[in-house]
Amino acid sequence: MRPRVDWMNQTDDRILELLEESELILSPAVIAKNLEYNRSWVSERVGGLVEAGLVEQVEDGYYQIGDRGRAYLAGEINTDELEK
Repeated sequence: MRPRVDWMNQTDDRILELLEESELILSPAVIAKNLEYNRSWVSERVGGLVEAGLVEQVEDGYYQIGDRGRAYLAGEINTDELEK
């Protein structure tokens, strides 16, 4: 079971799941299109995921899931490690 973290929401989980399942480097616009969210909302959420070390910025505007993100999805991270 995944840890619940106060600052995270369902969008964050869906972004991480998409990045993990696709194994691709994606932009917020592509993520938003696939998840049917607004691009600016996804950009905001991706920024928080990068800050938490769950997502890695590959180059300007492109992201991939990190090892820490995979560990989060597997329920292997303590919630204290993710609090901002």
